[in-house]
Amino acid sequence: MSYLWVLIIILLALAEVTTVNLTTIWFVASGLVSLILSFFIDNFLIQLGVFVILGIILLITTKSKLQALVNERREKTNLDRIVGMQGYVVEKITKRKNGAVKVDGKVWTAFADQTIPKDSDVEILAIEGVKVKVKKVGK
Repeated sequence: MSYLWVLIIILLALAEVTTVNLTTIWFVASGLVSLILSFFIDNFLIQLGVFVILGIILLITTKSKLQALVNERREKTNLDRIVGMQGYVVEKITKRKNGAVKVDGKVWTAFADQTIPKDSDVEILAIEGVKVKVKKVGK
């Protein structure tokens, strides 16, 4: 029976490596426990029960924590970095007409829900396509 558990562990590990969804890794761990259990208990139904129940418990209790850890390490791209940064208006922005802002050394086409005169300080709220949404900061 231990050969079956080794095969299951290898297949699940390969599935995890190819998908990187952090789903089958929990069942790899429960498969290891079932493999160890197979040396002491010869009943396959008990081994299978431990495999399924432990895999589900591990999935439910630890997946969100591990995904948060993995996502925390993800570096922001150049686009993501400018959201929240401050820049200044180099071409007047109105509700009906896009303007331009300079942020992080680059000039972006910008739009806003209000008129913002040239040389005003702005904060980047979001990136929509190739334009940034801004709001006036300060006075």
